Amino acid sequence: MVNENIPIYNLFINPKSLIDLKKNVWSNKSITGKINIHGKKHDIDVRFRGYYVREFEKKSYHIHFYKPRTWNGAKELHLNAEYKDHSFIRNKLSFDFFSSIGVMTPSADHVFLVLNGKKEGVYLQLESVDEYFFQKRNIPVHSIFYAVDGDANFSLISEYDNGPKRSLEMGYEIKYGLDDECLILQEFIFKANTLLREEFEQEIGNYIDVEKYLLWLAGAVCTQNYDGFVQNYALCRNGEAGLFEILPWDYDGTWGRDVHGEIMEYDYVRIDGFNTLSARMLDVPSFRNLYYTNILQILNHQFTVDFLEPRIQELHTTLRPFVLKDPYKKDYIDQFDREPEFICKFITDRNNYLKSELKELGFN
Repeated sequence: MVNENIPIYNLFINPKSLIDLKKNVWSNKSITGKINIHGKKHDIDVRFRGYYVREFEKKSYHIHFYKPRTWNGAKELHLNAEYKDHSFIRNKLSFDFFSSIGVMTPSADHVFLVLNGKKEGVYLQLESVDEYFFQKRNIPVHSIFYAVDGDANFSLISEYDNGPKRSLEMGYEIKYGLDDECLILQEFIFKANTLLREEFEQEIGNYIDVEKYLLWLAGAVCTQNYDGFVQNYALCRNGEAGLFEILPWDYDGTWGRDVHGEIMEYDYVRIDGFNTLSARMLDVPSFRNLYYTNILQILNHQFTVDFLEPRIQELHTTLRPFVLKDPYKKDYIDQFDREPEFICKFITDRNNYLKSELKELGFN
């Protein structure tokens, strides 16, 4: 009998409704269902989530609670199949790492999902970044935008059209906030692109928390999330000062692999990352010095095998009995067992590469 170190979630969907849902995996229309968590049933709306991952046999789910109205202070949660990540831990490890360096991050915990009595396997439960997220933390929030595609690049130019954006909101979906918040976002992006260097240094801090942004940038650079610089993040205007702050999201394509599970060489992403706002920030000497100081500190302490390997091994040991029961991944157990060593080697190589870059820049 397996030692239950991760919770088992029982999801119930009417079989006919499930067939209808699978007929159009791209639909965002929800169906009703029930989910049993820790022995308590909840009435929910449920649909598939994600983009290209909807084509995979093992689906990811978006859960919306309506009776009771919330669960554990949350109105919704995400169940990620992590289908292309044979380690199952890259998202979780990334979020834990971001938290360790001082970046506000959604909670992430593994669960084992059973759908209508059939084992679906290991999933990662992700906390939704919404108004309930900030309520739980007693932080005022004015707006939340999801960066949904490459046009969330903080630029005036579209990633796809190679021309001016039709709207500076392109690339974003508003999750929470009044209509005026869209105007504040547009003003922020416009100023980020048009202020002269001296003006930028003086004024950009009226829109975004510079120190928090640079910490987030360091985390994205270390984990080498290629997509994460121009999408797959939440941009939130929060706190008493009402400054924008970035929270990471969808970090499965990290720690030496891309979103398809293929090897991404340790030097693929440069030390400065990329997007227009990062380029503007690092063009200011005081901001650049702060960023390089931060990343050196992280490379010496949090982004090390000594710091991360115990957590990697703990997650691997906990998940292994459940991966053997995952009908979609149990045949890949050999690769699952090799991934901790692969991740640790990436950490070593990436750390050495970034330190060599810093040395060339005069930081050591």
